Amino acid sequence: MEKRAVYATRHGDSRGRYYDEAPSATRTPFQRDRDRIIHSTAFRRLKQKTQVFVAHEGDHFRTRLTHSLEVAQIARSIARTLGLDEDLAEAMALAHDLGHPPFGHAGEDQLDDCMKEFEGFDHNAQTLRIVTRLEVRYPNFPGLNLTWEMLEGLVKHNGPLIGADSAKEDLPAAFREFAHLKDLELDQYAGPEAQVAALADDIAYNNHDIDDGIAAGLFTVDELLELPIVGEAFRGVQFEFPHLSNRMVTYEAVRRLIGIWINDLVDETRRRAAAHKPGSAAEVRAMGEPLVAFSEELAARQRALRAFLYDRMYKHYKVNRMRSKAKRILAELFDGFCAEPGTLPSPWREDATQADASRRARIVCDYIAGMTDGYAIEEHRRLCDLGSMG
Repeated sequence: MEKRAVYATRHGDSRGRYYDEAPSATRTPFQRDRDRIIHSTAFRRLKQKTQVFVAHEGDHFRTRLTHSLEVAQIARSIARTLGLDEDLAEAMALAHDLGHPPFGHAGEDQLDDCMKEFEGFDHNAQTLRIVTRLEVRYPNFPGLNLTWEMLEGLVKHNGPLIGADSAKEDLPAAFREFAHLKDLELDQYAGPEAQVAALADDIAYNNHDIDDGIAAGLFTVDELLELPIVGEAFRGVQFEFPHLSNRMVTYEAVRRLIGIWINDLVDETRRRAAAHKPGSAAEVRAMGEPLVAFSEELAARQRALRAFLYDRMYKHYKVNRMRSKAKRILAELFDGFCAEPGTLPSPWREDATQADASRRARIVCDYIAGMTDGYAIEEHRRLCDLGSMG
């Protein structure tokens, strides 16, 4: 292990949990957080929640679960190299997608539209709602009772929440309703391990979308060859191994690309640490810019990849057809359950039938957001297919 960085988060200095618990005799607080995430119902459901493709389109595409595992592996490697707390970075990576609904971003867009009269839907806010309220596993407190460091990292996954152009009142309801939200220092950046997890997420999806897009036939290796960074990696593999199949070329090129992204992030983070000289995790939070970052050169060059993937993958007609069907499924489920809350299973039914319109909509939204792709399809069949009376 690398020497512990002076600005690393130290588990012995954790700000603790909002509900007091005796410490574990065998695990640090952040290892305990990681284990609670892994044992949660929401984490298990990620195995059948998809990124771009719906589960029945093939067994080899990434799901939210496999994506989260890839992010955790990358985050842990980076944290070890930088001398940060590996367990906290890993736990953050494993938890970052818990709030995603079924059907990827199409599902999130549709739930946000369904909830537009009731303060909308945001997957980051839903993650906080899950870990502080919706997971019911322990007799002495609601949620998972994660450490302060975990909660502030999850809330500030994309940076500070309030600033010159945004106030606490502008945040999603799930954030505002959290009793201790102000304690999370919303005007500052997250700690260094949370910053690592956030960019490990970018590294993972940049590269696995290349792999999945080729496997799905949405674009070819040849079409990637002129892209900055990506084209260089693919051409290098083809030159070194001229007889490899395109499938094997892709595996090797993606492996190299992940290394390029990681090395760039480590170098840029060390450069910023040398310039700012933070002496603690608290000083990292108070910096005027993120400590953990890609270089300007790589950030600029990867924009071409994101534009390519947006045009050739996320807006491909096959993906658009899936998005269209997914959005109709969720819209019909939402409208049906709100109109007839008695059709919800227990315990959702008991709460929804006694709630006003706003509270009922949020209950229905929570229920739908927790569904896997397959369960949403099956619930839609049971509720909306008149030929199915099961």
